[in-house]
Amino acid sequence: MLNYIWLIMVIVAVVLGGINGKIENVTKSAIDSAGSSVTIAIGLIGVMALWLGIVKIAEDSGLMALLAKAIAPVMKWLFPDVPAGHPAMGSMTMNIAANMLGLSNAATPLGLKAMEDLETLNKRPGVATNAMCTFLTINTAGLQLIPATMISIMASAGSTNPTAIIGTTISATCAALIVGVAVAKILEKLPLFSADRDRQRKTS
Repeated sequence: MLNYIWLIMVIVAVVLGGINGKIENVTKSAIDSAGSSVTIAIGLIGVMALWLGIVKIAEDSGLMALLAKAIAPVMKWLFPDVPAGHPAMGSMTMNIAANMLGLSNAATPLGLKAMEDLETLNKRPGVATNAMCTFLTINTAGLQLIPATMISIMASAGSTNPTAIIGTTISATCAALIVGVAVAKILEKLPLFSADRDRQRKTS
């Protein structure tokens, strides 16, 4: 879907540029943006390496496990349908902990593994369960204590104070998390989204 969206945006830009007689500006902007993206990407290497190293130290020192243990009680409340000792609970906990520390590269495989583990508890394969929807909501909210990626981008772009976004990032992601989880919990209790309702419809 994203490929189609980008294709449409490119086609619209070229068509409008041609209609308005500014096709040269469109071409120049595309070339300049391509050059800027390479510059930013190269600048990100050093900063990202630094942050990933710091987070790796935190992981090896046990901080990641400590954070995962701290959020374990909350996880039991968020995912009542997932048994405490099930592999899905461990994968989700580690994924959320990694995201909170800004270790997005390591968090992605854990998130995929968590979805695979949650699917083993799914009585209707192919249909997202309440736990899957809640977990996806938490990932989409992107709660981070250390927004390493954005700090890296701002630093590579020449920001004099790239860490200034930490406070606002935590506030924004916390708000998104609270609203998202609240909506997911409300919707899962409505008969319209009940799995039992779907089963009754099929048997009737």
